[in-house]
Amino acid sequence: MKNKILSATQIRMTDQFTIENDPISSIDLMEKAANQFVHAIIPFVHGKPLIHVFCGNGNNGGDGFAVARLLQEKGALVHTYLLDSGQKLSFDCEINATRLKQYKTIESENDFPKIKAEDVVIDALLGSGLSRKTEGLLATLIEFLNHSKAKILSIDIPSGLSCDELPTDSPIIQAHFTGSFEVPKKSFFMKESAKFVGKWQVLPIGLNQPFIQNQASDFYYLTPDFFKDIILPREKFTHKGTYGHGLLVAGSKGKMGSAVLSAKAAMRAGIGLLTAQIPSCGYAIFQSSIPEAMCETDDSADFNTKLKVDLKNYNAIGVGPGMGNQKGTKNILTEIFAHSTAPLVIDADALNVISEYSDLQMNLPPNSILTPHPKEFERLAAKSNNSFERLELLQNFARKTACYIVLKDAITAIACPDGKVFFNTTGNPGMATGGSGDVLTGLILGLLAQGYSPLNAALIGVYFHGKAGDLAATHVGENQIIASDLIKYFRLS
Repeated sequence: MKNKILSATQIRMTDQFTIENDPISSIDLMEKAANQFVHAIIPFVHGKPLIHVFCGNGNNGGDGFAVARLLQEKGALVHTYLLDSGQKLSFDCEINATRLKQYKTIESENDFPKIKAEDVVIDALLGSGLSRKTEGLLATLIEFLNHSKAKILSIDIPSGLSCDELPTDSPIIQAHFTGSFEVPKKSFFMKESAKFVGKWQVLPIGLNQPFIQNQASDFYYLTPDFFKDIILPREKFTHKGTYGHGLLVAGSKGKMGSAVLSAKAAMRAGIGLLTAQIPSCGYAIFQSSIPEAMCETDDSADFNTKLKVDLKNYNAIGVGPGMGNQKGTKNILTEIFAHSTAPLVIDADALNVISEYSDLQMNLPPNSILTPHPKEFERLAAKSNNSFERLELLQNFARKTACYIVLKDAITAIACPDGKVFFNTTGNPGMATGGSGDVLTGLILGLLAQGYSPLNAALIGVYFHGKAGDLAATHVGENQIIASDLIKYFRLS
């Protein structure tokens, strides 16, 4: 499977395997990495600012020396520094330090250079093999750089940050940009660590791909190429029945907007037919807002209290947006769980009701898709102390329920019954607005009804929901996004 995330140990093993088997020397691999990093940071060095490159004594420092030399060859003004740790330089670090020829050694705080806000700092002090807290002169230098106000660009990973564990309380470089070699690090996707990474980019350096694919990993990240062979083309001689009939059970008095947004999103996702069951108070609102969908009304004016439709007629079912937490929601969920064979996407108030009744959680149909935000997930599973602990809870909950859990957050994580987790890479803070989750539920429902597997429906829905948010930010501004913009800009391309 594409886009694996590897541990620090696996990255080191991949480097070594590539050097021994491709074959390529370690110094030539370092040169490739340096070239990739230099190319990636071109936007940051436009206008030829003064560039300060800070190198450690290991291979990350070797990358830094190579980057400094390549930048100088391109005409950049570069000052390079080696932090004296009292330890010998690694073999490749020493080669690249010799190739650069001219650099200054930092032996105390008195050797720290003056750095202006308009300068650029390149961090090559520590790499992905971090095994200890930063301390002493190294810690002091990191704090000095963080307070410099200059843009900091980290090679592979911000110095002091772990690939696989929570950040320590010792100083860590706060990068504006991180160029990560070949794969991102798991910590890039965690709230506690992401603030140190800034914007990041994967830089391919030619590591052995078969070896990477043979590494055991439960963690993946989503990129455009992930979907090349997943999205189904629409054939010429097809009709609305080809693309499925979905059922949406949603809405209550005062929350009919949730039902409308979900229904519009399902239609935009390409569903052939959609029926929505809503409380009777919402009939005029719904039919005038989305004439493309069919509508069934509950006997209750204000809430959905019981199913009014034959479940056998539907290829997929979405339930929850705006329904409320009353007893009727539990009754509907109980009936759907007992009698439907169609794939389900469950959101919002339906999740809150499931969290209150253990019998509902025990009877969740396998392969259902649950789409909680963090507080809803906390009610379903348990509280956690940090993102790494929550990730473990997420994996365990997906395994226990045999369901797909879409944990909506700044970086949405999709957990699978087999323990695999996919991190999304699209979206922006402007999507933190009422109705955004209702749109995602509708998108996933529309995809399920068309015959996409629960996994692919969840992955496609999340990724392109986020991409719609990014397009909306471009057109209307990040602060101005409303949920209906996500429907407007949604497209599977």
